[in-house]
Amino acid sequence: MPAYVARPAIALPDHLVTTDEICDDIRSHHGALPRLESALRIARATGVRTRRFARPLNSPTVSGPAGIEERNRTAFTDACRLAEEAARGALAHARLEPSDIDCIVTSHSTSWAVPGLDVHLVAALGLRPDIRRVPMASLACSGGGQALTRAADLISARPGSRCLVVVAETLSAIYHHEDTSVESMIYKTLFGDGAGACVVSDAPASPGFRIDATWEYVLPGSHDRYWGRLDATGLHFDSTRRAINAAGDAMPALRAWLEEGTGEAPFRPEWAVVHPGGPRILEDVTEGLGADPKMLRHSWDSLRDNGNLGGVAVLDVLARTHDDPPAPGAPGLLLAFGPGFVVNGSTGGWCP
Repeated sequence: MPAYVARPAIALPDHLVTTDEICDDIRSHHGALPRLESALRIARATGVRTRRFARPLNSPTVSGPAGIEERNRTAFTDACRLAEEAARGALAHARLEPSDIDCIVTSHSTSWAVPGLDVHLVAALGLRPDIRRVPMASLACSGGGQALTRAADLISARPGSRCLVVVAETLSAIYHHEDTSVESMIYKTLFGDGAGACVVSDAPASPGFRIDATWEYVLPGSHDRYWGRLDATGLHFDSTRRAINAAGDAMPALRAWLEEGTGEAPFRPEWAVVHPGGPRILEDVTEGLGADPKMLRHSWDSLRDNGNLGGVAVLDVLARTHDDPPAPGAPGLLLAFGPGFVVNGSTGGWCP
């Protein structure tokens, strides 16, 4: 059974931070660090010009000295606020009331909380108390793609249901000056904060993505490519040099899945929503699909304007696709990536 994804709503916080401002902040804390300017040149190569943080750059929980308790509490507070805004926008796009929603799928990785985002949103939005909940954590950048897959599964299992997908990340929480590796400089300039939400149902209520098939893949031996860790200062994000090749290493498996297609013909996407994890990921996907680079233009624009929004990113790219939609019925592909290295894919078409 196909699942229809209504237009996502994206909520971005107020504090616009430029890459120049971040580089200046890094210099002010690490001016004596050997080869600092070389590291900053690599960081600038992410292509991110601006991103938005839930708190000012110089606040205690971003560039300041706040510890894990304050950072985590602030991150969850900000994630909830952004998630509420995005969820209300998604309900408005779908022309639905909170009482119309039968299930909710949530993802947030940058703020540990019990109860989590799902329970918070039930109360904040006035969702039905008997709503089915699928709370997900620790998925990070794959959260948006994975949430759409779970929503499609729920719709298939319970025809007539309407599922609300909500993803929120406050990635500014991992901005630490205790980390001085080149990778840490890259992640300071790469990530941004935000939330995204959309309604998934078994009938098209508006133009959007029709999901016909989904795919999940864990790259063998990739546990040490990307990972998060906690210490007394808060949450950190790390990677090894092998990480840069991860998307390219996953392309053969992706191509094999697409070649299977419907069993009658390979699937050939004409448009794509790809997680903008960084320039190398987008370049490797373009090459791996043999695609025209313009097919990933919305991913590049999202990366430039908002940075890597984690699990929210694919929803932001999908929202941008609504502003410049494919031809009716055109086959399309959605791809999300996450640590160590996982891939979540959806194929379908553009429903007019």
